[in-house]
Amino acid sequence: MKKNAVTPLKGASAEPPAATSQDAFSILAGQSVDSAAGPLYRQIIDILRAPIADGRLSPGQPLPREADLARFFGVSLITVRHALRDLASEGHVRKQSAKPTIVTAPLPKAKSRFNFKNIEAIIASTADRHIEIVNYRQRQSARACEVFGLGRSKRVWCLEAVLHSDNLAVSHNVFYFPPAIGTNLKREDFDDVVVFRAVQRRLGIELRDAHVSVCADVANTHLAERLKYKAGAPIMELEMIYYNMKGEPVQLTINRCRADAFSLEFVVPNEQV
Repeated sequence: MKKNAVTPLKGASAEPPAATSQDAFSILAGQSVDSAAGPLYRQIIDILRAPIADGRLSPGQPLPREADLARFFGVSLITVRHALRDLASEGHVRKQSAKPTIVTAPLPKAKSRFNFKNIEAIIASTADRHIEIVNYRQRQSARACEVFGLGRSKRVWCLEAVLHSDNLAVSHNVFYFPPAIGTNLKREDFDDVVVFRAVQRRLGIELRDAHVSVCADVANTHLAERLKYKAGAPIMELEMIYYNMKGEPVQLTINRCRADAFSLEFVVPNEQV
């Protein structure tokens, strides 16, 4: 035998020990949630999803018990269960009866989905994206003036941004605000991929609902350059108007998305049963 060679003890496995739920706590160390930063269950989803995506939590590894996660994050069991249920629906974990939830192998990357079931579903559709701010300035927009009930010659505040998924620019977004809101915002306020969530935090505006319309178009030269896409290639255009609790429009968003990067998902209830 070579000098300094290491021989496993008799009966011992040469394989490294399996990862445990305690290992998961080591990976999550230092992470926390804050009720001021949005729904707690969404924050827990984001915290757990990141180490699953980058491999620090590996397939087959058990997560800590729900009660232990609740204590760790300082939240209720219901909040933890909501987060784990949504992670399971995304394919990141598998819940087991009377056993710990385990990490599953990542699913093949598919198109991002827009789900308009509710406001939280719209937020969830941005989970894999980050925002690049292009500019924030006043500009003329006949459509924005129509939505906000302003004269056509009025200038409104406009945020222009590009959304990225991984290293791909997937959509060019323009966000319009009526004067009373836009003048109270600065470029540095838009630090969240979900722009209306940043507006809520800054100005305390509560949203009642959003009206969404979708149409098909093709990329012009300017948009193709922004998204590194082919001019004339198909795009999906979404117009979203957000309303406050009084029913007043507070944000108009126009998203122009690469058609090869997005799909739409709807839940259609049967009201006849």
